[in-house]
Amino acid sequence: MINSSRDLVFPWIRQAVIFFIGTSTVVWSAVTTGLILDKKNAKPIESAIITSEGKEYRTDANGVFHVPLSESIGIRAVGYERTFYKRGGTIYLDRITPKALYLSSFGASQDKIINNAKHLIRTTEINALVIDIKMDRGQIAHRSSNSVANNIHAQKMVRFRDLKQFVTDLKKEKIYTIARIVCFKDTTFVRAYPQWGVKKADGTLFKDREGLYWIDPSQKKAWDYIISIAEESAEAGFDEIQFDYVRFPDRKGLKFSVKNTQSERVKTINEFLKHARTRLTPYNVFISADIFGYVCWNNADLGIGQRVDAMASYVDYLSPMLYPSGFHVGIPGYLNPVKANYEIVNHTLKKALEKSGGSPLTYRPWLQAFRDYAFDRRNYGQKEIRDQIRASEDFGSCGWMLWNARNVYTAAGLLQSETASDSPVR
Repeated sequence: MINSSRDLVFPWIRQAVIFFIGTSTVVWSAVTTGLILDKKNAKPIESAIITSEGKEYRTDANGVFHVPLSESIGIRAVGYERTFYKRGGTIYLDRITPKALYLSSFGASQDKIINNAKHLIRTTEINALVIDIKMDRGQIAHRSSNSVANNIHAQKMVRFRDLKQFVTDLKKEKIYTIARIVCFKDTTFVRAYPQWGVKKADGTLFKDREGLYWIDPSQKKAWDYIISIAEESAEAGFDEIQFDYVRFPDRKGLKFSVKNTQSERVKTINEFLKHARTRLTPYNVFISADIFGYVCWNNADLGIGQRVDAMASYVDYLSPMLYPSGFHVGIPGYLNPVKANYEIVNHTLKKALEKSGGSPLTYRPWLQAFRDYAFDRRNYGQKEIRDQIRASEDFGSCGWMLWNARNVYTAAGLLQSETASDSPVR
């Protein structure tokens, strides 16, 4: 409990006895105590994350934390900007609702494409970018110091010679930055290490519909490589690490280093996310994971190791891919999803929350900003995009993200900056 009004204003450091050596020597450890409040209404923020000395701590119901004193402590909370402090005291967090565009590493490195994205950030409610760092085929978009990346020739498509400077330039424009890390879909890695690839029943390497190889998610020796790229992204200054393809391939009859059962698949994905979170703790970076839309509707893992209730504990945000075109059999009551954009997004998010519990703010969905490919081939313009956004916001998610693989975006469906109701990082 907060003991006095003084505690709300002035930082203080307390000393706590940690252990005794023998009978006479006492070892003391400095502890810093602080209070985290919402900057807008001065209410305490419960379960905010504090990182100190490589470990995570949480604020209590009163927004108070006690952590080992270190040179810098990291602070973040779902729905708020992250920050760093050198000591405790009263700390106010700004709210943030990321509204993002996806850019490939190629797009982000091309003046025409990134300048269009920045124009939309200046003139509409968009305030964030999701940028490929580890790509679908396994190429790394920046100069990596990881020896494996160099040995397997994953540096053939370097787009960012100085990733830290690139991120710094974006942050000068107050853009929330998300690094997309494709995990287990990695042709480049598997070509170099076929023993760690997903196998077919006959023992040969599996290729997906795009002709790409996959890392066996249960091969823990491959985890270090994937997470090291995420660490480099965090060190460069990205606000959030987004893990995509953090799943098993959606194909029956495949062989892995563990039994191909739901329990083993779910356990594997959860252990990967847990390990990644531990490794990323020193960077105080938000962590998110992309999930299949239909995973939100099922208690089973759909053969890919993703279960909403299981994954929610290891990430700050879950990002279901709610493209109506991808709901090939619709949802209950809506068999033609491209004619029910609002319902697909809103109902699916509600279904996911039923399974995970917690706050709607722990979700930030992917929305469709590309032409339909499965039903009537309609263009996704003003109405379709706005209906999806409205569905997400009515649910209460912490923002949303628009996906267009070609990085072709317009202001269609977006609020202009002067009428945007929530653009805190503009």
